[in-house]
Amino acid sequence: MVQRTHLTGARVVLPEGVVDHGRVTVEGTRIAAVGPAPDAAPGQADPAHGQADPAHSHADPAHGHADPVQGQADSAAAHGGRALDLPGGWIVPGFVDLHVHGGGGASFSAGTPEESMTAIRTHRAHGTTTMLASTVTGDLDDLARQAATLSELVEQGELAGIHFEGPFISPHRCGAHQPSLLRAPDPADVRKLVDAARGTARMMTLAPELPGGLESVRLLADSGVLAAVGHTDSTYEATIEAIRAGATVATHLFNAMPSLLHRTPGPVAALLEDERVTVELINDGTHLHPAMLELAFHRAGADRVAFITDAMGAAGMSDGRYPLGPMEVEVKEGVARISGGPTAGSIAGSTLTLDRAFRRAVTIDGLGVVETVRAMSATPARLLGIADRVGSVEVGKDADLVVLDDDFRLRGVMRRGAWVVHPELG
Repeated sequence: MVQRTHLTGARVVLPEGVVDHGRVTVEGTRIAAVGPAPDAAPGQADPAHGQADPAHSHADPAHGHADPVQGQADSAAAHGGRALDLPGGWIVPGFVDLHVHGGGGASFSAGTPEESMTAIRTHRAHGTTTMLASTVTGDLDDLARQAATLSELVEQGELAGIHFEGPFISPHRCGAHQPSLLRAPDPADVRKLVDAARGTARMMTLAPELPGGLESVRLLADSGVLAAVGHTDSTYEATIEAIRAGATVATHLFNAMPSLLHRTPGPVAALLEDERVTVELINDGTHLHPAMLELAFHRAGADRVAFITDAMGAAGMSDGRYPLGPMEVEVKEGVARISGGPTAGSIAGSTLTLDRAFRRAVTIDGLGVVETVRAMSATPARLLGIADRVGSVEVGKDADLVVLDDDFRLRGVMRRGAWVVHPELG
């Protein structure tokens, strides 16, 4: 018999807005019904979080509280099963992370299933139910071996795909990548990594101004792999050419690329102004000034912003020393930096988890809950071509859900109908 669970009493964030005192019914691994709780009055709104509260409503007046139409008259879904009351909380879709290198003391670049699963479980426990595994610059043969291992986890449904970050990036903007291992994006080398992933490569970051850059962008686009502009010293004009060639993602916008200047706008302006480009943002309070995050949201909007962690192995861990590919990183007060060599002192990814990024976006940056959900879940899911399964709370989709308390702290995580973190247990 298929297990049925009714989550009731929380505010449910739907694509079109918020249902106060809502109900989500889960049957097996899927969402079976969404609507108001049986005892909710029509149009009921929590007075502490109603439409008039700008911190909990969408910036676009067309996206306020939702008309609860999904499954509210589904009497079959309304009876039977276990009810779990979540008063004062929020139910949002599971987070989708396009860019994560590791967590829990483990790294995807280690190339072992055990380390990869440690990283996956760490981020799942913080609400990320769908993620790409990001590699870091290394020897091509090593990267190919890592891809072969990670591809098995994609095939098993543990990962949504592989993201190659490096080695085809600029030595002038290499950040935490080993300079001696960088190389120009020769299309043959790009093809080698894509082939090694056995159909599971979803994205590759490269610097399009390097020799072979535009040809490699075209190869990736033709292969169904997202071409991302990042770790680049590109000009405004060269970035436009890359977008025309098929680049559709900005890897951690603003970071590891020339600054936005009034006479030389560089890649930032080109990436922000083109409607075809989704921009990644690391919202940890270290990588971006709040004004730059606001600028990106104002220009691109939540439909083109994807919050990421860019997390390395220290995510979910305490301060200390951790590997990042062939580099060593020291974490102090939650900030990761390369500890030695020619790039010593460079920020080395983050220790962020997406539940923290969500809370910061709403409580510090002043973003609306609905637009934050879109940037955390719907936009990256659509970019990956999996929005029919994940990224929003809708009937028929995977039951990937995050439960937050009234202060937007994580309370529970469900993935495909099973609790990763139970709201009653924490």
